[in-house]
Amino acid sequence: MLVNIQTQSKIITYGGCVTQLYFFILFGVLDNFLLTVMAYDRFVAICHPLHYTLIMNPRLCGLLLLVSWIMSALYSLLQSLMVLRLSFCTVLKIPHFFCELNQVIKLACSDTFLNNLMMYFSVGLLAGIPLTGILYSYSKIVSCIRGMSSAQGKYKAFSTCVSHLSVVFLFYCTVIGVYFSSASPHSTHSSTVASVMYTVVTPMLNPFIYSLRNKDIKGALKRFCGVAA
Repeated sequence: MLVNIQTQSKIITYGGCVTQLYFFILFGVLDNFLLTVMAYDRFVAICHPLHYTLIMNPRLCGLLLLVSWIMSALYSLLQSLMVLRLSFCTVLKIPHFFCELNQVIKLACSDTFLNNLMMYFSVGLLAGIPLTGILYSYSKIVSCIRGMSSAQGKYKAFSTCVSHLSVVFLFYCTVIGVYFSSASPHSTHSSTVASVMYTVVTPMLNPFIYSLRNKDIKGALKRFCGVAA
């Protein structure tokens, strides 16, 4: 997107489009898995604080990260190979600001039933299982927080989850909006807006959201709001 803005060119080659598609899926799925791992980390920290360093040891953290990378790479490779089997016309206009999977599949001249089946099945699987894990982790966290006697302890435990919950909400709502609204023939504009949310806006907000508990950031934000007022 930045290159297109700088060069004022919206042209991309077939190889460049498939490459862009591969890395977009890779990092999107990886983000999905890492949000699940972070939810498990919060669950252990709040529900089993005395065993946190024992459970979340460097070996387990490295293993979770490695598995996330491998599964993301294999899935993005599978989807890219599925796109390569399709036939396209010589010149195409993608109604989007990058080569997104569902938009590219729509432009194919050959049969796309298998691609659509794989895309929706995998999106449901890759979104459903991690989201279930996140919801399960937070159900245990809520149950644990409710059992705390100290109001300060409850606030401290809940405040550690706010930033992660904010990112989870933004990520899943926009991703689900993109892939399930694409079933409508008039969803190009809404799909593009949702894509901008989770490819541009959410990553830009991540550093700010995760820094909200930092005292220096809070102080700077209060001073900025005071000056703006």
